[in-house]
Amino acid sequence: MTAGSEPFVDISHIDASDRKILNLLYAGLSDASIARELAIGHRTVQRRVQRLMELLQANGRVALGARAQELGLLRSPRTVVPAAQ
Repeated sequence: MTAGSEPFVDISHIDASDRKILNLLYAGLSDASIARELAIGHRTVQRRVQRLMELLQANGRVALGARAQELGLLRSPRTVVPAAQ
């Protein structure tokens, strides 16, 4: 690898549901809020965020959002708008 180059990240395993989680996470929602928004379990969100951090080689939630943005994963045909809290 040359200086400044990023390691290859295979995003083929990131589906529409993962993108929804990334968008909501990037919007600043907590795991519990994401779980309510998507009607899934809180622990499920935690596991999926952890898996996404591993897949995207991010060391935390903020880094995950930045990495997702770098890779174009936050662009979706439909804007994700969180429900009123």
